[in-house]
Amino acid sequence: MSVTTRTHDADSDGADLPGDVSIASAQPRGANGRFMRVVRQTGEDEDGLPADRFLDREISWLQFNERVLQLAADESVPLLERARFLAIFTSNLDEFFMVRVAGLKRRIATGLAVRSASGLEPREVLDQIALVAHELQSMQTTVYKEQVQPALEEEGISIVRWDELSDDERAQLSEFFVDQVFPVLTPLAVDPAHPFPYISGLSLNLAVLLLNPKTGKEHFARVKVPPLLPRLIHIEPEAGEPVTADLFDTRFVPLEDVIAAHLDSLFPGMEVQEHFTFRVTRNEDLEVEEDDAENILKALEKELTRRRFGPPVRLEVDETMDDHVLDMLVRELGVSDSEVYRLPAPLDLRSLNIVADIERSDLHYPPFRGQTHPDLAPAESSKAAEVIPVIRDKDVLLQHPYDSFSTSVQAFIEQAAADPRVQAIKQTLYRTSGDSPIVDALIDAAEAGKQVLALVEIKARFDEQNNISWARKLEHAGVHVVYGIVGLKTHAKLCMVVRQEQDGTLRRYCHVGTGNYNGKTARLYEDFGLLTSDPQVGEDVAKLFNQLSGFAPRSRFKRLLVAPRSVRSGLIERIDAEIAHSKAGKKGLVQFKVNSIVDEQVIDALYRASQAGVHVDLWVRGICALRPGVEGLSENITVHSILGRFLEHSRVFHFGGGGKPEVFIGSADMMHRNLDRRVEALVSVSDPRHLQQLTGLLAKGASGDYAHWDLGPDGRWVRVSTAEDGTPLPDLQSTLIEEHTKRRRKARRR
Repeated sequence: MSVTTRTHDADSDGADLPGDVSIASAQPRGANGRFMRVVRQTGEDEDGLPADRFLDREISWLQFNERVLQLAADESVPLLERARFLAIFTSNLDEFFMVRVAGLKRRIATGLAVRSASGLEPREVLDQIALVAHELQSMQTTVYKEQVQPALEEEGISIVRWDELSDDERAQLSEFFVDQVFPVLTPLAVDPAHPFPYISGLSLNLAVLLLNPKTGKEHFARVKVPPLLPRLIHIEPEAGEPVTADLFDTRFVPLEDVIAAHLDSLFPGMEVQEHFTFRVTRNEDLEVEEDDAENILKALEKELTRRRFGPPVRLEVDETMDDHVLDMLVRELGVSDSEVYRLPAPLDLRSLNIVADIERSDLHYPPFRGQTHPDLAPAESSKAAEVIPVIRDKDVLLQHPYDSFSTSVQAFIEQAAADPRVQAIKQTLYRTSGDSPIVDALIDAAEAGKQVLALVEIKARFDEQNNISWARKLEHAGVHVVYGIVGLKTHAKLCMVVRQEQDGTLRRYCHVGTGNYNGKTARLYEDFGLLTSDPQVGEDVAKLFNQLSGFAPRSRFKRLLVAPRSVRSGLIERIDAEIAHSKAGKKGLVQFKVNSIVDEQVIDALYRASQAGVHVDLWVRGICALRPGVEGLSENITVHSILGRFLEHSRVFHFGGGGKPEVFIGSADMMHRNLDRRVEALVSVSDPRHLQQLTGLLAKGASGDYAHWDLGPDGRWVRVSTAEDGTPLPDLQSTLIEEHTKRRRKARRR
């Protein structure tokens, strides 16, 4: 199917928005409104490749969040899901500032920052981030105020301000304030006896101007909006209101409005003159010197305490805030003018998650729940089938969330824990849910006398405290808990079960995946997992666990590529093989499905492949530092992105092999941290059925037959949502839901 690829000038890119305003462009703008080049280097490097061949990774990440914003602006997306995408946009941007911007500022301050691969000096990168981030936050406001909020109101869902409430509603909320809010508020004054208070990261605050009527002196105070209370307060229908359709309208009022309306009760005897909301983002990246830490668990716990007091990197304020109040905040917090974001209230649109949770099926995606993979349960059943007997006979390739996680991976581990013939279970845990059945199963196995090893990655960003808690709980139950190799995060997704068979032999059953052992995110993240009892895979996984828990630095692997030693080199070796196939007159083909591709060595290998005539297709959800479609460099490379109701999270690597395809799945993205500073594992897929499934998925993603974004040589992403005849392109994830449903029906009819 041919598709319409719209051309965009410098002032037009992305979804159409009201008022002839377009979402922030993929390229930063200069003062004249034209797009600036993010690459300053010219000429060629020692390999003969152009020096400006890399796009800036930070700007590319902001472009990814722009695509999330475009989904919020898309009227074909169900309304409450659009509200959810606005909340996701906010959360994404928060993390970007807490980690990427904060880390860049820290490197600049310590003198460790260097020119980026895109050619920008560190402070130039910060300047470009500020330009694009300001534009994106402004556009988020436009999408919310002019599109999503009016559409919600048409459906009877509204966020109202205090002055829009009736007297009865105000009385209701005043009672709520007295009972639930007032007891947990702590107003903090600022004067010679009270220094400027510490403002915690991502907290919402009220800056309050007060007047002492006796002295005529003006004072400043800060009131923190309690984070443990709902940010949006549901307004109950008024008593005695007649039963009409309007009765079922859903109305919310921001918690900060309720607090602001009762500030006089917090400052009796003072006159409240004005109040404004503001929010601070702080550096929340972690640094743990593992070589100097005798106990990494204790070192990380100490660093988590320090993280709360990281320096500010962004200040968001109500656009109505007085200049002298803003000047004081800027001075006391130590932020620069470019780090100040003036935005209309309400700030922090993460609160829209509350709206998105409203039970209105007509405003959500159609309900979907993954079902048991047909290889595990040919007949429909609510009970998980016995997994180990199935994978003793054949490999099972799972694709979540289309295939149920609970009746496959979770059932595999739970059944192994209860199986008297199982002697040992080894498991990596990077991120897991707060009430993890898998952790419970490992505890049950240890208490039953099995040898259980849990490799808990306690440095998983923003899950550190949760993982520390699980590590303590597992240790107390008798599980052998280790934290991997010093200096490396363990990001590999591995589980191995050692079972004594009826003939007395020991057999290894393994799961190698692309996603975390988290039953909750497995319903939202698209991931692959391989269940297998293949002896070579079992031998490789056993060797890798021995590396992680003991000393086995010289292990060699047959079916696995393992970072930091062999993922990059193994993939480049296979890219080079495709180059050789192309030069020999065969069709070279390389296809990657990844979250991000930044690594310069891998990108340069792909450039060489393109120059040799190899067709390279990249399916990238997030960051892409490669420039596709550049004549003489990358005209044989295409880059596209697909976003939707599920987070595209799997990593798949396909090499055409001159007619003999080779496919890997695993945990590694093409980034320096994954390839150099993490333990990652990719497993080769051998079953012809699974090769067909994986290559078929990659072919769908590359076909242009489904709604997607294309990356151009200028570094800008263009959304392609309609076919040549103007009809909407279908959604790939919806198509996969239908295909998996049909596959299960077909299996049950056999």
